[in-house]
Amino acid sequence: MADEVQQLTRAFSGLGGLGVDEPTMVSALARWRKQPEKRSGFRKGFPGFFRSHGEIDRCEEEYMLHLAAEFARFKNLMVLWAMHPWERDARLAHHVLHQQHPVAIVVEVACTRSADELLGARRAYQALFHHSLEEDVAYRARDKPYCSLLVGLVSAYRYEGPRVNEEVAKAEAKALGAAVKSAAAGGGAGKKLVENEEVVRILTTRSKPHLVETFKYYKEMHGRHVEEDLSHSGEETTLLETVLCLAAPAKYFSQVMEGALRDGADHHAKEALTRVAVTRSDHDMDDIRAAYHQQFGAKLEDAIAAKAHGHYRDALLSLVGAGNSSV
Repeated sequence: MADEVQQLTRAFSGLGGLGVDEPTMVSALARWRKQPEKRSGFRKGFPGFFRSHGEIDRCEEEYMLHLAAEFARFKNLMVLWAMHPWERDARLAHHVLHQQHPVAIVVEVACTRSADELLGARRAYQALFHHSLEEDVAYRARDKPYCSLLVGLVSAYRYEGPRVNEEVAKAEAKALGAAVKSAAAGGGAGKKLVENEEVVRILTTRSKPHLVETFKYYKEMHGRHVEEDLSHSGEETTLLETVLCLAAPAKYFSQVMEGALRDGADHHAKEALTRVAVTRSDHDMDDIRAAYHQQFGAKLEDAIAAKAHGHYRDALLSLVGAGNSSV
């Protein structure tokens, strides 16, 4: 009896993990049929969920909300997976602009999709919400220092060919270095680096191969990767996310997934696990797994298996291609 109660308690609580263990719950329905004393023992053995209230063990409202969210993880994953990618990206962006989800999601959509995929998401946004994505970003972010950057990113239709003008890339690496140095010294009329017009122009218009070359020359000129300088600034999170999404998306997404799997991750960080698994499964998940292993010294699928539960865990492992891992 005690072991059965412990198993069911773990199935409900997830022990701080993600999702719930549905098979164990279903098993209890069959094994505990016509045995109300077992359910009573379960309630008394699960003080986080139930509290003595007179003659009954009452459900705690806060835990019921938590449990509803954990049950919903698998449902939300399947709904996102079933959507057309353009609709999915449009809805993800809309949640940022109207439900205060992290702005990094808009950066992901704008910077890690192809030119045609981003255009498709913009078309879907108009069809669904009767506004353009660009106008909603411009209005909703109008008081934010990253407004111009974000509008430029979602409005872009980048060249996707391989040609890069090396001289221009070098010149723009030099310009980025000057902007970083000026911002660090408090120059630029009090503007933040993310508001620098030259920085915004480069990041919102240049092709991804061009930016990779520009950042390579930045490292040669200044002895540091551009993301290192942005990390040290402390106030350029959106700019750092933009650079990583444009030039090193696998590294960026592996960091997002690691953050989602940490103990104490907040609601939005946990939601990112579903978003990244669904949106990147058909694109660069092999690269993300490799980047995760390189940065954190562990396999992504092992981290997911240790933290997630039930159908949600199985779905995540399927999306990350755990069975095909060679890392």
